[in-house]
Amino acid sequence: MTDRRKGQIGLIFVTMIWGSGFVVSAISLDYFSPYQILTMRFLLAFILMGALFFGQLKHANKQTYLKGIGLGTILYLAFLFQTVGLVYTTPSKNAFLTAFNVVLVPFIGALFFRKKVTAPAIIGALLSISGIAVISLTDFHSVNFGDMLTLLCALFFALQIIFTNRFVLGENIYALTTIQIGTAAVLGMIVSLVRGEFLLPVAGEGYFSIFYLGTVSTMLGFLIQTASQQFTKETETAIILSLEAVFGMIASALFLKEAITLRMLIGAALILTGVLVVELKPKQEKVNPTFRDQDIQG
Repeated sequence: MTDRRKGQIGLIFVTMIWGSGFVVSAISLDYFSPYQILTMRFLLAFILMGALFFGQLKHANKQTYLKGIGLGTILYLAFLFQTVGLVYTTPSKNAFLTAFNVVLVPFIGALFFRKKVTAPAIIGALLSISGIAVISLTDFHSVNFGDMLTLLCALFFALQIIFTNRFVLGENIYALTTIQIGTAAVLGMIVSLVRGEFLLPVAGEGYFSIFYLGTVSTMLGFLIQTASQQFTKETETAIILSLEAVFGMIASALFLKEAITLRMLIGAALILTGVLVVELKPKQEKVNPTFRDQDIQG
């Protein structure tokens, strides 16, 4: 199996993790505010990663810390704009506009980083965003403040994908990801303190969902994303990650007993077609040799 294929499979696994996270997030909202959830998931992930990869952090250089802080800031802003945007717009519009990063990634890469935009990439991105629109979009009669905030969220998610691709080569992925998550945790605590939402309920109900979001969705998900992006391009990454909507739909049907409609199946088919358009195109593989040589130091 080629390294590129391993990267693709890793990203698909990430979409399965994040798709299931939709269901867990919905459950956790019955017990905590969105800001508390963001803070706790990032903080828990950082504590665990800090313990696991302490040796990596101790030996990381200034450049790795700067890259991680930059990525963490971008990541938290993406989640923050998504969360605040949801207050002012509908969940369906929020989901669709968040996924608009799949279209933004290739064009940001072309405009600012001189990345070549290929026909399969454009077709794949348009098919994927069309599929997401079919699945999630039920109303879009006007653009409001929440929609604009959610578009900013999509922009920051696109930047997170692009800069992860640029920063990961030659870096220790464990240190880089831990610093990224730690930065998001610190920003989350600051926002929670400012909003007066730092104190948490004493009752244990809802904490299992936070445990899942912190360990699986955040720690495992972002570690695999960072590792996989060593072997995939930005646009390819964004299109594969659009599968999150498909797995979110499946998880909602399995665990929340939501009905899967014909419209949802058509949307899923469009997303899968968009992914296949990009993935079945032969590509010259570029491998980062440092990935194989990294050891987890205790």
